[in-house]
Amino acid sequence: MGHYDPSKLDKLMAMADAGDRDAQYRIGLIYATETDESGLIEAHKWFNIAATAGDMRARTERQEMAELMSSAQIAEAQKQARAWMVARAV
Repeated sequence: MGHYDPSKLDKLMAMADAGDRDAQYRIGLIYATETDESGLIEAHKWFNIAATAGDMRARTERQEMAELMSSAQIAEAQKQARAWMVARAV
């Protein structure tokens, strides 16, 4: 993830796991800076999770990410988001 401080990401992940939709959105922003396929998928996943929690910014970002992705990549991101939400009973 480029120059991002891993300890800050760990803190955001803990907050995201606790249901903090702003943290979920911010994780999406971090991954959105990645240019590889896994970064696109992770960004879409986290924007999807935050959008499902009601974050309107995440809905916009998720759509913008989708425009850069193949249908297979979007499907993978959606699958991962669903798995994350099911694991946390969201």
